[in-house]
Amino acid sequence: MKLKPLADRVVIKAVEAEETTAAGIILPGTAQEKPQIAQVVEVGPGGMVDGKEVKMEVKKGDKVIASKYAGSEVKVEDEEYTILRQSDILAIVE
Repeated sequence: MKLKPLADRVVIKAVEAEETTAAGIILPGTAQEKPQIAQVVEVGPGGMVDGKEVKMEVKKGDKVIASKYAGSEVKVEDEEYTILRQSDILAIVE
């Protein structure tokens, strides 16, 4: 199954969080923060959204930083994704 986002939506997949601190302390899964860096999996076509023209700035394969609690989390074929609006993406990581 493939996800195809609509309008200004973007599908991202979180990059695994570091499991150890800089000092070498291993963190259990419950102590780790939700990762904010993610890989763009699919991008919607953009177009007219709420009466305004939206040009998509991100593309498939980009690494991005997204708002911490933005979007809707979905699980497809044992993979977890987040679907959010392009405006919830804060930056592209180069």
